[in-house]
Amino acid sequence: MTLSRRSILATSLEIAGAAGLGASAGAATRTNRDVADLIRLSEKSNAALLRGDITAYLELLAVANDFTLMSPFGGKPSHGNYTRARWEEIGRFFANGRLDVEVVQAYGAADMVALALIERANVEVGGLEARDWALRVTLVYRRSQSGWQLVHRHADPLVEGISLEEAAALGTRQS
Repeated sequence: MTLSRRSILATSLEIAGAAGLGASAGAATRTNRDVADLIRLSEKSNAALLRGDITAYLELLAVANDFTLMSPFGGKPSHGNYTRARWEEIGRFFANGRLDVEVVQAYGAADMVALALIERANVEVGGLEARDWALRVTLVYRRSQSGWQLVHRHADPLVEGISLEEAAALGTRQS
């Protein structure tokens, strides 16, 4: 797991600058700190998930009851409260993973943070032998009375990009 100090610093400066527009210096500092904390939390929790350690994942991360997941494998987005059994099933899907995270951009406000990341992993997925995976990921966190909760995750494997024809083929496929 590595998250470059440069990524955190650059993101922190951007957030501080953006939050400073019309906000007090204290609010900008608090937002900046929240964003940096959520970047680290995202990295730690997703690294645990890729190791198949769903217990650590759920101990680290609060997932909102109205959580939405848009899986990197496509399909209909899932909504709502995941049961412990469902989380354990998800945990069994991954094994022996290592994760590196690149922060592309981060946006912070008083009660919401959005992170745009590239997650690069070497991991066993769904019984396949270990291989390198790269995902473009968007995470959205909402502050609740109990703290920050993950409300949305969208991931796709298009880090390297595809042609217009390939995108058209995927986009026009009928279910």
